[in-house]
Amino acid sequence: MEYSNPQIPEGINTSQEHPLKEFVILTGGILAIVFAVLLVLSVIADKLAHYIPFSVELSVTKGRFDDDKSDVPMKQYLNKLAQRIVIAQQLPDKISIKVHYVDSDTVNAFATLGGNILMFRGLLEQLENENALAMVLAHEVAHIKHRHPIRSLGRGVAIGLALSVVSSSLGNSVTEAVLGTAGQVTVLKFSRDHEREADETALHTLKNMYGHVDGATDLFDVFRKLEKKRIASPEFFNSHPLTDKRLQRIQKFKSETDLSNKVSKTPFPAGYSSWLESDGD
Repeated sequence: MEYSNPQIPEGINTSQEHPLKEFVILTGGILAIVFAVLLVLSVIADKLAHYIPFSVELSVTKGRFDDDKSDVPMKQYLNKLAQRIVIAQQLPDKISIKVHYVDSDTVNAFATLGGNILMFRGLLEQLENENALAMVLAHEVAHIKHRHPIRSLGRGVAIGLALSVVSSSLGNSVTEAVLGTAGQVTVLKFSRDHEREADETALHTLKNMYGHVDGATDLFDVFRKLEKKRIASPEFFNSHPLTDKRLQRIQKFKSETDLSNKVSKTPFPAGYSSWLESDGD
């Protein structure tokens, strides 16, 4: 028997692919898995957060929205109107609403944790009747009714945890931003499904309160004028997407529910303009 020592070909244990290409493929696969996990966590967090007791929100926001001007006329008016909306929407007794008037030129309004709603003077100055204001407030109250703030918070924490798999510093920064004071007020963003749900609830609220929904169309007429003049602060448009589909749904609801084109709009109380000039948080 003859023994031989064959020459082993060079490169038999190395890939023919360029190392950089393999790295890109591997990294892409890992990122795809992370984003898939993130998506699943986000959906689960959104569903489960709905069952977190409202008392948890109150404890988280305790002391963050306190003010000493609870007796000013504008704040009183906004909270009285909000309570009418609460009754119309049949909010559970455990959920409380508190409206804060912010003396700022910013054209904005938003709901956050603990049943807190911030209304900015810049937006209130643009409205021409109570119906339009009720549409804004009813929309924000609806966010709280459907627990959108806590659901958005839960989604943000889930995203932070998923991102920590890629980068611990990035994940921690996202989580801290969501859980921190700034996150509670400014980072919470509602999904299109949340906005659609809040719109629908607000439209039914206006119908119950006034017998028509012209407040919604008046509100969006204001937004359109501000857009054309390019004088509106972008904050409201960032947190409340003004899309064609959204307007179409409102027009469809209006055409299906309004009994007549002749509607009576509710004017603001006497002194409303002076309240805007003198009040503030």
